[in-house]
Amino acid sequence: MALIAGLKVRELTNENCTVSIPYKYVNKNPFRSMYFAAQSMAAELSTALLAMDKLMATKQKYSMLVIDMQANFTKKAAKRVFFTCNDGNLVHQAIEKALSDPNGASFVAKTTGIDEDGNQVSEFQFTWSIKIKK
Repeated sequence: MALIAGLKVRELTNENCTVSIPYKYVNKNPFRSMYFAAQSMAAELSTALLAMDKLMATKQKYSMLVIDMQANFTKKAAKRVFFTCNDGNLVHQAIEKALSDPNGASFVAKTTGIDEDGNQVSEFQFTWSIKIKK
């Protein structure tokens, strides 16, 4: 679905991740704005990649699951949107805990959607659960 929607990873560092989603036919609703589900997909990826990058480096098998999501839509999204999560340090702390705790760990990551004109269109908060598999 991410390929069909046109998601692109624009930046991935230890501290932040930016994912963009274009305003195109498959992402538009009948009201000429971007589907909230399309925005959610890009927003989720911007938080997940921070954890996946760090977890893959550990060479451990793991599971990740979104256990809660909150969203706030502040402006109509009718242009390309860039979702940026700057919670890399928080994510890495949770992963360190998950590596040492058999019950795993959870973390809350926030991401903000900014359109091409610099307007905030949405804000998401994902709660992730991480468990290291034996």
